[in-house]
Amino acid sequence: MTAFAFVFPGQGSQAPGMGKDFYREFVLARQVFEEASDAIRLNLKQLCFEGSDQELQLTANTQPAVLACCAAAWEVLHAETGLHPMVAAGHSLGEYTALLAAGALDLGAAVAAVRSRGEFMQDAVPAGEGAMAAIMGLTAEAVTKVCEEAAQGEVVRPANFNAPDQIAISGAAAAVGRASALAKERGAKRVIPLKVSAPFHCELMQGAAERMAEVLNGIPWRPLSCPVISNLEAKPYPGPEAAAELLRKQITSPVRWVESVQAMAEMPAEVFLEIGPGKVLTGLIRRILPEAKTLNLSAPKDLKAIQEIL
Repeated sequence: MTAFAFVFPGQGSQAPGMGKDFYREFVLARQVFEEASDAIRLNLKQLCFEGSDQELQLTANTQPAVLACCAAAWEVLHAETGLHPMVAAGHSLGEYTALLAAGALDLGAAVAAVRSRGEFMQDAVPAGEGAMAAIMGLTAEAVTKVCEEAAQGEVVRPANFNAPDQIAISGAAAAVGRASALAKERGAKRVIPLKVSAPFHCELMQGAAERMAEVLNGIPWRPLSCPVISNLEAKPYPGPEAAAELLRKQITSPVRWVESVQAMAEMPAEVFLEIGPGKVLTGLIRRILPEAKTLNLSAPKDLKAIQEIL
C-alpha cells in the first residue's frame, strides 16, 4: 500500500471562503465546524466564509480558523477513503492538526489550544513593533549571517527554514528592515514583507510561550497512531508526554521544515498529501525534494486523485 505523509499548513494559508466547499458537501465537515466553534465560542463558519482579510490576518482568528478547515478536510478524507498516514507533520500551527490526525488530542482541545496560542502571540508584542519577511535566493547560512549583522542589539533571526533558498526572518520591525536591506545587498532575489500580526518563532514570543505552558500541560495527551515530526527537532515525537514541551518551545524556535520533509522522505514516505487550504507546503516540498510525489486536498474535487492512487 502507498505510504502517505500527511502535511498540514499553518499561518499564511488562510483566505476568505476557505473550507466552504467541504462544509457545503459533507455533513461531517459541518459537524467539525460546529464542534470547533462551540469549543471556543467563536463562529468559525462565519469567520472562514465571510470574514475579511483583515479579520483572518489576526492570528487569534487565523489559528482556530485554519485548524478547523484542515480538520474538516482530514475527517472527510478519512471517512471517504479510510486512509491513514504513515507519518504526519504540520508547519507551525499545522503541527497541532498533525497531532489531531494522529489521535494525540481531540478537536475541542486542539482548537481551544490554538485559539489561546493566537491570543498569546497577538499580545506578546505591541502592534507595529514586530515584523517578518521572506528572503528568497540566499542560503540558510547567508540569512543567518545577515541577521547577526543587522541585529544591532535588537532581535532578528531566521524563523522558518521553508526551502533551501527560502527563509523567513522574524523580530523587531527595525531589525527586520535592516536585515531585509542587507539581504538585498548580499544578492537575495526577492525580499517580501509578510502580512502577519506578530513576529512568530523568535525570542519576542517568550511571553506567549510561558503563557501556553499551562494550556498545553492541561491537555490529556493520548498515544499517537502514527509518527508526528516535530518542528522543533525535525524528528518524530518520542511520545505524547513530550507534546507540551515541544509545542511550548516551538513558539520561540525556528520551524525546521526542510529537515522535517527530508526526515519523512527517509522513512520512507512515497506521497506527500497536503490537507487544508492552499498549496503552500506542496510548493515548498517540491523545492526541497524535486522528485517527490505530491497531492493536495483543499477542495472536495481533490478526493478523486487520492482515490485513484489508492
